[in-house]
Amino acid sequence: MSDRIAEVRDFPRGVREIEHLWIPMPDGVRLAARLWLPRDAESDPVPALLEYLPYRKRDGTVTRDQLTHPYFAGHGYAGVRVDLRGTGDSEGVCRGEYLQQELDDGVAVIAWLAAQPWCTGRVGMFGISWGGFNALQIAALRPPALEAVVTICSTDDRYSDDIHYLGGAQMTENLSWGATALAIAMAPPDPAIVGERWREMWLERANGNGLWVEDWFRHQRRDAFYRHGSIAEDWSAITIPVYAVGGWVDGYTNAIFRLLEHLDCPRKGLIGPWGHKYPHFALPGPQIGFLQECLRWWDQHLKGVDTGIMTEPMLRAWLQEPARPDPVPRPRPGRWIAEPLWPAEGERSMTLALSRGRLGTDPSPGERLSIRSPQTTGLSTGTWCSFTDAPMLPLDQRLEDGGSLVFLGEPLEEALAVFGFPELTVRVSSDRPVATLVAVLSAVDPDGAATKICHGVLNLTHRDGHADPRAMTPGQAETIRLRLDACGQSFARGQRVRLALSTTCWPLIFPAPHAATLTVDTGGSRLSLPVRDAPASDAELRAFDPAEGAPPLQTTEVRPGSFRRTLVTDQVSGESVFERRTDGGAETHHPTGLTVDVVNVDRFVIRADEPLGARGDCHWSRTYSRDGWRASVGVDVAVEARAEHWHLEAEWRLEDADGPVAEKRWSADIPRDLV
Repeated sequence: MSDRIAEVRDFPRGVREIEHLWIPMPDGVRLAARLWLPRDAESDPVPALLEYLPYRKRDGTVTRDQLTHPYFAGHGYAGVRVDLRGTGDSEGVCRGEYLQQELDDGVAVIAWLAAQPWCTGRVGMFGISWGGFNALQIAALRPPALEAVVTICSTDDRYSDDIHYLGGAQMTENLSWGATALAIAMAPPDPAIVGERWREMWLERANGNGLWVEDWFRHQRRDAFYRHGSIAEDWSAITIPVYAVGGWVDGYTNAIFRLLEHLDCPRKGLIGPWGHKYPHFALPGPQIGFLQECLRWWDQHLKGVDTGIMTEPMLRAWLQEPARPDPVPRPRPGRWIAEPLWPAEGERSMTLALSRGRLGTDPSPGERLSIRSPQTTGLSTGTWCSFTDAPMLPLDQRLEDGGSLVFLGEPLEEALAVFGFPELTVRVSSDRPVATLVAVLSAVDPDGAATKICHGVLNLTHRDGHADPRAMTPGQAETIRLRLDACGQSFARGQRVRLALSTTCWPLIFPAPHAATLTVDTGGSRLSLPVRDAPASDAELRAFDPAEGAPPLQTTEVRPGSFRRTLVTDQVSGESVFERRTDGGAETHHPTGLTVDVVNVDRFVIRADEPLGARGDCHWSRTYSRDGWRASVGVDVAVEARAEHWHLEAEWRLEDADGPVAEKRWSADIPRDLV
């Protein structure tokens, strides 16, 4: 990632690092922290910037931490990276995501930071993904010293826009993230930090952290489990300034629009072409000087310096221009646009009626069109969230034609900019009580190539909301409204707007328990596109600075990494095996001497004619070593879809330099709840 960032070595203030310190919690448990400070912070105190995560400061996030925290310290802040309780080098156990213990610990950490002699008493909190989640959640608790937040790739609603459920449908990411989380939670502390008790701590967390994925599969509707930690439950709880950031190929971008609309505190939003990474090194490009942008935010709200950031438009976004289908996250053509407020004033829409094979401005005469997609439909859709530099983006959507109802607009006579949430209104009936509707919006080139723009998914039993699903009455037509994910896309003159409807999307989501036939009545069915007319002010926007950061972590490659995305179909049985193999390779980190070796394989199996037996198998292996010390974690988690339940199997295995240390296996049948 460092090849996309200009190195900065000379800072306004010299930087020193405290590689490890303990932060005591009220119950006596100690959290492990790493700290970067201006050298003279004791005589000239600075605000503190907290990043609070389970992803192991010692080795998991060390590469990006090295780019970011020293940079902030060099500009007059204390960069603080803390491992959650029961993760990394911290004591205790971690039993799940965003539990009250985690939030209470975060409040205690902020109070401790504010009381340090090198701190002015003012604290900001920032983070991506988990760190963006808990930054918002802790802000809602209003610790006195916390005065501003930057939340990146996070959400306000843990059910409707997180990694577990999509429109009420069970995501395969619920499984793969469950395996990932288990592998992280089972990893050992570093004996160089915690000493000889590292094995005792390792076994304590291994036996106490639990299997979080089982909770996620048991809670299949938006109940109290997901309402906890969802700040959408009470927007007014957050009163400090919030900067919400994300990217078009990230899975969490919808939340940015809601945060801007519903929060009543000072707020800003930023959406680039990026995936699930920090914008100074994220792909697809272009990258921006995100750390400089953060400094403008922190200087404004933690130092009282008028940087002008709050007089600029509330929302800035990269309006993507046409690009060919490509799984590789290459730089996306486009331009920066801005909206003074969100929702935008004077927002207008284009309404396109559905008729057989067509999208048009004329009302449809009304036809009944049926679709029962092969269970393999969706294999070219791409991942829900692009987490890495790997080629995980969508393929040409023409590959899905055989399993979809396709509606195609006329060639556009002039360019069209779509910005916001497309919405589908459709009159539909199902022959099964549980069924799924999937909508994919694409831009079609004159030669027919179809580039996916965004999608929407709805488990039709959740048509009235996610808290109280209600089975469909077979054969009874209902009017369904499906909001697709937010997008920012320009269509060129001569391109066509394409809408594809299907009944499954594998392996994005697990299928409904029985193959369903949906019948669409085109009369009254329509697609509404949020249209944006370019104001002259777009051309006057302040340009972002080029990406820069502190000097990167020095490493030595021990074993190269690789990525593979494959599909193998047995044309006799109809079984398809989709596999993502992410081999992170092995590298040694010079500052600590740690060698880290990581491999992940996700494998999804389904038959074209049968939703039952659809299966996901996810494997992780993580090995940590230094000199004669070695510790490794092996994790396997699998879920199979059965008619009445989800069959879950999981195991972990721990080894040290002398061989096996411990292992555990789980097996559970979890009743399906209209999913």
